[in-house]
Formats: sequence, C-alpha cells, structure tokens
Amino acid sequence: MHFPYTDTKHPQCGLLVIHGCGDRDPDAIKTIKNKGAWFYITREHDTILFRDDDLRTLLLSRRCGVFGNNYTSLDTTSPFLSIRFFNVTLFRCNRTLGVTPPSMFYKSTTCPDDIFYDTANNTEDESVDYVEFEACSRVLLPIRDAGLVPSPDGSLFDYVSADIPVQVEVAPQCSSCYYLSGGQCQLDNQGKFFCAQGKGSKKVKIVVAAASVGGALAVLMVLACILRRYYSHKENPTYMMIENFLKQHGHLSAKRYSYQEVKKMTNSLRYKLGQGGYGSVYKGRLQNGSFVAVKILSKLKGDGEEFINEVASISMTSHVNIVSLLGFCLEGSKRVLIYEYMPNGSLEKFIYEEKDPLMLKLTLNCRTLYNIAIGVARGLEYLHKGCNTKILHFDIKPHNILLDELFCPKISDFGLAKICPKEKSTISMIAARGTIGYIAPELFYRNFGGVSHKSDVYSFGMMVLEMLGARENTNGRLDFSSENYFPHWIYSHLELNQEFQLRCIQNQSDKEMVRKMTIVSLWCIQTEPSNRPAMSKVVEMMEGSISSLQIPPKPFLSSSMPYSSPESQTIESHSC
Repeated sequence: MHFPYTDTKHPQCGLLVIHGCGDRDPDAIKTIKNKGAWFYITREHDTILFRDDDLRTLLLSRRCGVFGNNYTSLDTTSPFLSIRFFNVTLFRCNRTLGVTPPSMFYKSTTCPDDIFYDTANNTEDESVDYVEFEACSRVLLPIRDAGLVPSPDGSLFDYVSADIPVQVEVAPQCSSCYYLSGGQCQLDNQGKFFCAQGKGSKKVKIVVAAASVGGALAVLMVLACILRRYYSHKENPTYMMIENFLKQHGHLSAKRYSYQEVKKMTNSLRYKLGQGGYGSVYKGRLQNGSFVAVKILSKLKGDGEEFINEVASISMTSHVNIVSLLGFCLEGSKRVLIYEYMPNGSLEKFIYEEKDPLMLKLTLNCRTLYNIAIGVARGLEYLHKGCNTKILHFDIKPHNILLDELFCPKISDFGLAKICPKEKSTISMIAARGTIGYIAPELFYRNFGGVSHKSDVYSFGMMVLEMLGARENTNGRLDFSSENYFPHWIYSHLELNQEFQLRCIQNQSDKEMVRKMTIVSLWCIQTEPSNRPAMSKVVEMMEGSISSLQIPPKPFLSSSMPYSSPESQTIESHSC
C-alpha cells in the first residue's frame, strides 16, 4: 500500500480508499466502492486493475445487455486525484433505421440492434457527436488496451473487458507536497491548494534525529570497511575507464544516483518489468512521483562498453522518438541506467501473440502500426543526421522499441551503438553487432562493402516486415538464403496487386498503408547497402504517395557464400 492509496483505518493518509487492505492475508479480496457499487481489485500499482463482476457475467454469456449502459469513469472525492480509463464509443441503432455510418466506422450485427464503432480510443470527455447517429444510443464501454481493435474473426464481446485498467494520476502540486515535504494536500477557505504539515511531523523529526545519533556509532564501526571496499573498486580498470568518461562528459543531463537511492526508488527491486541480454529492468518512482524504468546491467558484461554506449549515446539526443535517460548509477560493480517509464512496454508483446493469450483476438490497428513505423524511422533519421555526431544503433528490433501511453514509439537500448563523426560514411568494427534475423549482411560478409548507417536501415526494414506479420523471426539461425530470411511470396502479392490477409486491414486506407510499408521495407532490406535508401528517404517514402513507389528488385544471397561466426570474424572497412 502506497500513496495515493490508503486503507479504511487511515483515510486521511491517502486520496483513494481501498477496502480489505487491513487483512494480513495477502490473498484477501480487495475492493473499491464507486457510485454505490463494489468492484474487485486484481492488481494495484500506478494502474489499478479492477473487475466488474456484472459486466464480466454478461461478457462470458455473450449477452447483448453488455451494450445497454454507459460505463463512465470512477468518481473521486479528492480534487487532487484524477481517475480515467479508455473507452470505445459505440452507437446502438434500431435496425429499421437503416443508418449509414461515417467512414472509419465498423458495424456489428451480433445483437438485435445494429452496433457501430470506430477505432479511436477516447476518454469520457473526448467523445464526438455524429449527426448520422442522432437517433441512436451512445454507449461507452471499457476496453482491454488502448490502440487495440477487434480482429475480423473476433467480436465486440472479445474487445470489451470486465478487467479494467484504470489510470490514477495525482496532481503535481499534491505529489510534491507528499513526496518532498511529507505533508497533506488540503484546500483553504478560498478553495486554493496548500500543503499542510502532518500532526506528527515534529515527533517524527525528533525520532529521526535520535535514530541518527544512535546510528552514528554503528556507521563509524563499518566506515573503514566501506572505504576499503570503495577504493578497491576505484582501482579496477573498468571502473576507472567509466569514471574517466563521466569526468570528460561532465555536462551530461542525466543525474547520478547512489545505489541506495536506486534501491529506494525501486522499493528494493520489487517490481520487475522484464529482462534482456544486458540486464534486468525494474519499475521505480522518483521523489517527484513520476515513474521510471530502472535497468540493472548484468555483472557478466565486465568491460563497461555497454554502459558508456548507453550514457554517451542517449545523453547526446533529444527527440520524441528516442527514449530519455533520466539518470544513472556507478558504484563499485553496480551499473544502473534510469529511463523514462513507458506504460505500454515494448512493441514485441503486440506482434508476438503467443506471448500473451489475452491478445489472441486483438491486434494493433493499421494506423497505429504505420505511426509506429514512421516514428521509428524519424528517430533513426535523427540519430544518423540530427545529432552533432552520427549515432548508429545496430540493434533495431521490436524488443527495443518502447511505446508510451499513446503508442508513440521510442528507440531504446543503445548498448551496441557506435558514435562517429558525421563526415565519415563507414566504420571499422572488430565483431558483428546486433540480433540474428535483423543483422545486415555486410556485418558478416566482407564483399558487401563497409558497415554504415545503412545497417540500421536494413534492421528497420526487417522489423517492419515482422510488424506486418510478413515474416517470423523466431528460428534464431543465421540463414540468409532461406525463406525464413526473406519471404519471396511478398513479391507475387505486390506484382499481382493481391491483398495481404493481415488482421489489421479493415478498409481501403488500411490496404494502402500496409502496401506502402511493405514496399518501403523491401527497399530497406536490399542486399547491397548502396541500394538501400537513407532514413531521410525512408521517411519521405512513408509520408509520400503510394503511387510514386516502385517495387524494388528481389534481394539475393547465395547459399554458397562463406560464413564466419560473429564471435570470431573481424568486420573491416574504411571508416561510420
């Protein structure tokens, strides 16, 4: 239990009362009361996930009563708290009216009334009026996740959810009052905010002071041991290399934290978000109340290169499609990177359905996929041309594309990145970098030319094809000549103007977006780097008319070409 939540025994200590928290049993039922009704809470972090049993019963039984009532936001008695969730707007129309809906609206005939809906996920105060539906009933219902739409073979019963994620937001001045001052958020007689000190604040200060004096002796006893350990770490070559880098780049915008501060902000690494090749990621909270993603780098990576790459690369950037580095920690063997928190996680979970059974009948709509693709393209264009130096990422893949609450993509994980002067066109590398399935052929085969920004272009093309479901990148083998490397069937569909049977396609606009993304991706994965467009050209192609795009030649790699292990092969070229 943490602020802004509180229990029934201490309602003055928070902004939202949760019932059942006083029970010592961790599995005890927790509930919240709203408009006279009780709801079960199934998860409680920054987002409450609560269950409406009545709605759940209707959904499980496939009863049309689901679409009978509006589902509006939760009430809150606190002026410092806002609670909202995303709805889908439905219009229930008598079938005899013969309503002709606006474009981008879909029709469901599952129930006696016709039900029309669009894919724009709105909050309660963002709903739009349509003259076509003047004689119909408007219905707002909660959905599983913003940005998801029903599949052609699914139904609205699968789209609507009784397990409702609710976003809880505390007013900034109240958050600062609680976390920075230890006070209570109140209103004065004129209705203006003020931060009141708690009744026990003086007592707390006395206790803290006494504890500090009493603990001083214990601190002195272990101080010698700590200093000895500290200086032994400072003599470590890797530690010294990283410290020298940080001194040379004293202008870094990211704040340096101690490991004790890291443990505090993550509640002792309590909530794990995920794990990758370079370490584990945990959810944390800064003193101002904002959430962060905290990456603890693996101890196995001892040369410090990935730490320097991340800090150096991201600190040089400022772009809406690049994740922000808010802080870092270097303390002994501990290396930590602190990023802005992305509530929708990585793109990977939205395109690999088998990883989340709840998404089997849901998918990102084509417009969202297109916006993600063009956002990543703009981010790469910025890395290649928009910074003072050129930054090559070398690990573009769905796992490293994070999505914010509006599904805006942000490129992350710069552990393999290379920084080089703008004027250089190629770089020298000792070993291949990247993830199998996304690595450009020139990183393995010398006769394709030097390694350059075109390697990122190749990875981008492969990623977009995977987003569209045109290829599966799960075999883990490096086989450039196989059908797993490149699905040649795409060309027959493009040349014969055949439709792609993708789940997100709902109308002609979707078809054109998918076709455009496919053609651009095929240009990006051309075998010869010189035949691939620069990312600035990719953005131009994505934003331009599909009629101006030509189908590129089929890339070809001979199965007889020599292959060397990425661990042993040296990739050489002239310069980035």
